[in-house]
Amino acid sequence: MSPKKNKYLFQLNHPAHFHLFKHSIDKLKERGHEVLITVKDKDILLDLLAEHEYVKVSKGYRKKNFAAIIKSLYQRNKKLLKVVKAFKPDLMIGTSPEIGQIRYFTKSPAIFFGEDDVNLSTIMLIGAMSCYPFFDSIVSPIGVNNGVWKRKTTFYQGFQKLAYLHPNRFVPDRSKVHITEGEKYFLLRFANLSAYHDVNATGINDTIARELIEILQPHGSVLITSERALSEDLEKFRFKGNIHDIHHYLYFANLFIGDSQSMAVEASVLGTPNIRYNDFVGKISVLEDLEVKYKLTQGIHTSDKHILFSSVRNLIQNPNLLSEHKLKRKQMLEEKIDVTGFMLWFFENYPESVTVMKENPDFQNHFLEC
Repeated sequence: MSPKKNKYLFQLNHPAHFHLFKHSIDKLKERGHEVLITVKDKDILLDLLAEHEYVKVSKGYRKKNFAAIIKSLYQRNKKLLKVVKAFKPDLMIGTSPEIGQIRYFTKSPAIFFGEDDVNLSTIMLIGAMSCYPFFDSIVSPIGVNNGVWKRKTTFYQGFQKLAYLHPNRFVPDRSKVHITEGEKYFLLRFANLSAYHDVNATGINDTIARELIEILQPHGSVLITSERALSEDLEKFRFKGNIHDIHHYLYFANLFIGDSQSMAVEASVLGTPNIRYNDFVGKISVLEDLEVKYKLTQGIHTSDKHILFSSVRNLIQNPNLLSEHKLKRKQMLEEKIDVTGFMLWFFENYPESVTVMKENPDFQNHFLEC
């Protein structure tokens, strides 16, 4: 199949969305396609997009309740539809509901990239019901539960985070980590927990953070990246490096601890020892694959605070911890594809690519080698 020059629209609602699609966006532009990026102003997303042109379709954080979510979505959809009608993309791509919800007001097909299981919670199922029926195609890692929308899902052998952390896309550079080589350091991540699937979710509070720091500090430096505000005594630990280098810091870290699903997956596919502490333990297919099959992460429920502290103590006492996890990463990569390579082929040959994958799922093995 010989791809023609197309117009692509990417809707980005979160920093993780930028990372997921950044290599695809760059490659599509290099190949002569026209690309428009539309964004929701969240966290550090606009900082990450500093070298890209984009159109902002919403701003800032909204309140953490259902009414605020619906209002924000309506306002975002209204502005996005206006942008889409003017741009007339051949394909819309994203990981959030709006491009699907405006799909039938346009002639542009829409693809949803999703890693969240629809049975994770009632809120997740409601979100899927308000989203998946409107998309032309859904693309998910093998094992993700997409419920009745499995029939319109193309499943691939990988994780979304491998779109930017696969060795073909990311080469760790120790010179970007401004900590003395040989000195241990630990990375903590506190999520804002304001996404629609995070309603009523809890994670690492200040009290737990202080105890973690007390355990870790005698063994090395502590760096905190946080979506939420930090108390004065914790602020001094805030990560002060270049945010564009965060994955280099994550790769070389001796341990990552967080209440963020996303960054736990990143740490896992980088082979960095990590613990995630939240209410979703045992419920997310992608993390279960990484934990049960590859032993690359450890989930601890918020009801088991004592297990969190004892696990951290045990891990930091293991002198072979890093080398063991890098070996586990190597074993995982032997079975997973270069997700960006797969996405580029999928976009440029859409919708024929859906048929190819349905008839011959092993076609994705073209993207297996590092």
